[in-house]
Amino acid sequence: MASSGPNAEPKLLWNADNVKDVAESVGIGALSEEALKALTQDVEYRIGQVIIEALRLMRASRRTTMTVNDISLALKVLDAEPLYGYDSTRPLRFGEASLGPGQPLFYIEDEEVDFEKLINAPLPKVPRDMSLTAHWLAIEGVQPSIPQNPTTAESRSQELLPKGPGANPALAALAGNDNPSMKPSVKHIVSKELVLYFEKIQAAILDDSPDEEVVRLRQAALGSVRDDPGLHQLVPYFINYIMDRVTHNLDDTFVLKQMMALTNALIENKTLFLDPYASPLSAPVLTCLMARKLGTDDSTAALKEQYDLRQLAASLVGRIARKYAASNNGLRPKLTRTCLKYFLDPTKPPAVLYGAIQGLFEAGGAEAVRVLVLRNLKPFDEHILTPLRQSSESDINYQMLVQGIVHAVSSIAPSGEGLVGAASNGAASEADTAALKDWIGSIVGEKIAASGNQQLIAAVLDARNLG
Repeated sequence: MASSGPNAEPKLLWNADNVKDVAESVGIGALSEEALKALTQDVEYRIGQVIIEALRLMRASRRTTMTVNDISLALKVLDAEPLYGYDSTRPLRFGEASLGPGQPLFYIEDEEVDFEKLINAPLPKVPRDMSLTAHWLAIEGVQPSIPQNPTTAESRSQELLPKGPGANPALAALAGNDNPSMKPSVKHIVSKELVLYFEKIQAAILDDSPDEEVVRLRQAALGSVRDDPGLHQLVPYFINYIMDRVTHNLDDTFVLKQMMALTNALIENKTLFLDPYASPLSAPVLTCLMARKLGTDDSTAALKEQYDLRQLAASLVGRIARKYAASNNGLRPKLTRTCLKYFLDPTKPPAVLYGAIQGLFEAGGAEAVRVLVLRNLKPFDEHILTPLRQSSESDINYQMLVQGIVHAVSSIAPSGEGLVGAASNGAASEADTAALKDWIGSIVGEKIAASGNQQLIAAVLDARNLG
């Protein structure tokens, strides 16, 4: 607003007729001059407020041209209803129509589309499916030399690539351009020697021939992975290979055992930095530990071999949890929580429960057994162990499950020896035996009482006082 003198009427920059037209459109016909003047002044103030806020947003974006998006954001900042239908990435073209002398009307020109040409035009080619992969951009501030991370020379060459709509092959396919240039997004930098080495390792460790030369070659391949330096670039390929073999060969205990041996070799290699790969490395190990079914043979010898495989997987879970817990704070609790979830599931078969209790003991240690397992053993005894003993006490599944639970419980003994190598101090008293049965169930309680290890019995009974 402006005025020619101190007592002059303020001159409005906004046309009062526009406010009057809007008022009539909403049903307000009789609008006094004073009300019209006040509304016009308020509209003029609000528009200036929106423009000032939009200018601030424009300058914050390092631009010199105000866009529709600036106005829309300014309305949102001022808690006003935003505009709809005017946000566009292409510049808007305005046309002018005259309603009479001195009354121009501006409007947005719509693009004319020839429907016949649009209907008869060929369909665009289907673009390639999108795929997402994750990789480590930097580890402890250092960018690893893996295929997904470009080198300095490649980064500079990327700056010289063509920019614009035609540079994206997917957009080119959508536009109907024939033969769009497709270039791989990742450049492999693994040397031919390492590729050949990787193929030889795969062939050697999966050769199940009983020939002595083949067995020696298998051991040599695992020893090479365990001791050779310079295998950093093959670590993600080894882990993906282990995950793939375990996923597709759950019916072949030989392949699973070799994959666990390969995992153990990778962990024992002191020159490999496996901390970023601890979680994906533990996934196939957990599969071998708690899979519902391993192998296809149900004979006694085959079942013992499967339990040996689960025990090997449990030891690997413990090694992964202890070795990489410092750099992966949530790894050990996650492994322990996963094993506990499977152990407390009554629908799981005995083999899975055996793997769960062994993995829980290896990952969480004696403290996890004391805090998480002992308080759940009595309902476990009533709903799982007792029905198994009534069905077949000589069943290997029942025997191995009880043996695994007793082994885990015996780890809380102060001496650390448990039942293995512990000197018997005489049979437990009737009061201790009854207390054990009442606390951890009759089956496991009898086993602990029969050991005669007074330190273990006292440690088990003391766990009743834990909150």
